[in-house]
Amino acid sequence: MRGPHNIWRLVRTGATFERTGAMRVVLEAFNAPAPLRLVARVMGWPFKWLGYKGDPDLPPATRALTALGPAYIKFGQILSTRPDVVGDELAVQLRVLQDKLPPFPTEVAKASIEKELDLPVDELFSEFSDAVAAASIAQVHKARLRDSGDLVAVKVLRPKIERAFRTDIDAFYLAASIIEALSPASRRLRPTDVIAHFEGVVMGELDLRLESSAAAEFAANTAGDGGFAVPQTRWFLSSRRVMTMDWVEGVPLGDNAAIDAAGHDRRILAERVLQLFLNHALRDGYFHADMHQGNLKVGAGGDILCYDFGIMGRIDEYTRRVYAEILFGFIRRDYRRVAEVHFEAGYVPADRDIDEFARALRAVGEPIFGMDASHISMARLLSYLFEVTEQFGMQTRTELILLQRTMVVVEGVARSLDPHINIWKVAQPVVESYIKDNVGPRALLRDLAVTAKVLARFGPKLPQLAEAALIRQTEPAAPPPRPSPLRPLGWMALGAGLAAAAAALGGLL
Repeated sequence: MRGPHNIWRLVRTGATFERTGAMRVVLEAFNAPAPLRLVARVMGWPFKWLGYKGDPDLPPATRALTALGPAYIKFGQILSTRPDVVGDELAVQLRVLQDKLPPFPTEVAKASIEKELDLPVDELFSEFSDAVAAASIAQVHKARLRDSGDLVAVKVLRPKIERAFRTDIDAFYLAASIIEALSPASRRLRPTDVIAHFEGVVMGELDLRLESSAAAEFAANTAGDGGFAVPQTRWFLSSRRVMTMDWVEGVPLGDNAAIDAAGHDRRILAERVLQLFLNHALRDGYFHADMHQGNLKVGAGGDILCYDFGIMGRIDEYTRRVYAEILFGFIRRDYRRVAEVHFEAGYVPADRDIDEFARALRAVGEPIFGMDASHISMARLLSYLFEVTEQFGMQTRTELILLQRTMVVVEGVARSLDPHINIWKVAQPVVESYIKDNVGPRALLRDLAVTAKVLARFGPKLPQLAEAALIRQTEPAAPPPRPSPLRPLGWMALGAGLAAAAAALGGLL
């Protein structure tokens, strides 16, 4: 339940970041201004004794997040994929949060499986290992089916994870509302909407039936993609808290030495990862939104094997076309067209100067294309583009958060395989192919045909719909409701809330 009672959680958040030393690390990583650092330290210090101690063997930020619980760990996982935001050093420290967290006991996992599937584990599996990977929400066990002998991966949610996430997300909402109240400039970033987006993603991960469905849909979409494979879901051994899939054997995509020893060409793998992601995003509008090295392997035949489908991204056809045109414009260095696309899509307010925006975009793109191929970065482009769009009043597009984040993650994966990869050269054929098929006369004719079908289907209702619309236009507008007085929180609660928000600002959002 959202409300002032979450202030206590925010106080403990700030206190934990102060006690573990993470406050200084995070504020430095985010290049927080000096006044904010001073306020955070001054207001955080009196509450320091209330913070969790955490594991002193871990780096400060990782220590604080693991001590605070699963929702904070999830934020850390997201930040670990954004070295462009938090810096390389902190990103590397946070990668331990991806799949190397302490597991819960195997016997607890077995009890959960038996409760969910209504059958003893020994009747289902002839072998059942301890956890082979553990993350913030669930852990994975390797098992062998008793009836067929097939190896499978069994994913089991952590005990009481739903309640833990619900508590923390409610506190995040309060923090976002306080930050918006204290900093009007932050409203452009829509922190409350970002938290709502995060909530939707996490709630989807907490029902493994939805992940099973996502895996099946993704497998169907990518069945024809050469050099790529998705393991099969075992539906009869899956439920809300348990998910079973075929075990995929391969070399972790983050182990370059093992990839070289197996005889795979890392340059080809790097290009394939990037082009597969762009194909899934543009062609299908449905992509794996957590494509870090921990979720990818290389099979014996060189196929990229993908798993863990808790976070999937979906973008509609119109947004895909906008996204493709923006990428294509940058690839061709046609900054005027990139500016026009932003205005046409409504991403930039119509009252701004399009020529000035195009000139600002040129200042973003030209330095990047003047760099050596090893330094041409989508992450750098997004960072610069963010600065420009901020100047021109562009608001955060929550529907593009996953797409932008995944692009940066995939770029990082590709560069880890081939540091000299030219991101734009590899992306160009995929984007050009999409543009050819979906932007222009051919796409226009296809859109008109679809529109005609829709109108034909609703043809008998069109007169009634038009009449109803006209009636609504002629009706007098209702008077605006009177604002209701806000319930006072009290000076102590409000003061503690503001202190907590300032103390937790660097570590929470």
